[in-house]
Amino acid sequence: MKKTLIYSMLAAGMLTVSSCEQKEFLNPSSASETQVVTDVYGLISLANGLQYRYSAGPAGVTYSMISANGLTTKELLVLNAGNTDLDLLGKGSGNVQGNNAIISNLWAQSHLTKSNADIILKNIEVAADPALRSGLTAYASIFRALSLGALGEFWQQAPIGTANNIAFNTREEVLKEAVATLETAATAVAATAPSADFTTRVANSIDMPNTIQALIARYSLMLGDYDKSLAAANKVDLTKKSAFNFDDVSQNPIFFSSFGNRNVTEPVNTALGMPDALKPEAGDKRVNFYTQTAAPTRNLGTGFFTSNTAQIPVYLPGEITLIKAEILARQGSIDAAVTELDKVRTKTTDVWGIGAALPAYSGARDATSVLTEIYKNRGIELFMSGLKLDDSRRFGRPASERNRDWYPYPTNERQNNSSTPDDPAN
Repeated sequence: MKKTLIYSMLAAGMLTVSSCEQKEFLNPSSASETQVVTDVYGLISLANGLQYRYSAGPAGVTYSMISANGLTTKELLVLNAGNTDLDLLGKGSGNVQGNNAIISNLWAQSHLTKSNADIILKNIEVAADPALRSGLTAYASIFRALSLGALGEFWQQAPIGTANNIAFNTREEVLKEAVATLETAATAVAATAPSADFTTRVANSIDMPNTIQALIARYSLMLGDYDKSLAAANKVDLTKKSAFNFDDVSQNPIFFSSFGNRNVTEPVNTALGMPDALKPEAGDKRVNFYTQTAAPTRNLGTGFFTSNTAQIPVYLPGEITLIKAEILARQGSIDAAVTELDKVRTKTTDVWGIGAALPAYSGARDATSVLTEIYKNRGIELFMSGLKLDDSRRFGRPASERNRDWYPYPTNERQNNSSTPDDPAN
């Protein structure tokens, strides 16, 4: 992506909203590049814009990622074909072109969030206080990694840096960069814990130490680096929450744009878009957590999208446990994998109120059967998390269960970067 394009977008418009704790998400562009280099308050201003840019509004990464992934993997249906870009994503295949606004927003906002995080990290020595510096490092690193992770999930290639006609990196390189960023952050936080000065200055609803390890586990799993993924997953405290916060000014984007008016998208059915062979079992409490059918009769989404102020988790405890189960199964430790799987199947609740309350797994104990059950539980437990497309590819699910494998490159990118690769066939 052209450097001039990124910075012209960074300089556009004032985006000032309040967090749930009445802290300001300051405009990322309100601090000039000179302030960022020479003034710690410029770093803080940029940091306060990261969560807003990533998570708020219908153009943010959170809305675009959840909506695009849900339509591509058949979790969601479009209620009004007049929502053209969403409708085309739901149809999939060649209907999804580079001018689709949803995937264009996903691409652009991921790059812009990463670019703002890069400015913080490149100028971090401006923060003289080590405890404030470690907080800013961890916070910026998390959003840099989340942005790279989004690019690596949906595109086969993406630029990591910023320059005119910059070359593209493979998705493996993009995901490795995300992991390396998080590992640097983990070292910084371990050396010096973020101070109260950081938490009072930056609008932060994220448990940074646990989120760093959870994301290392997530992206290392996508890369097939099982030892690193398992080691990180084992460090996550599953009793802690980490969330994107919203209020009546910076609203939960899925509720505000989709579920609040029932004219955009909603869950396709109470099977949560899973094929018949993998649909939720009778009595699975997660179905009622994520959908409701009493009134109206369609499958109105609930879960984490019940109001403008509802939190959206950065990760779920069930994701971390199922990462452990998947890795153990792939490494041949089937009994240990089933033990982790049953922690998800049998739990009645967790810190987010999600529980299946099912009996322990009683199926065949070969790797294929256990991995299929793990995939099934990921599809139910992590419904509308934005992770299912990578799951579907990674588990080798039939192509009929998704309508694309990868997204085309946005038209704006192609017009501004001659290094843009050819679009994938599907």
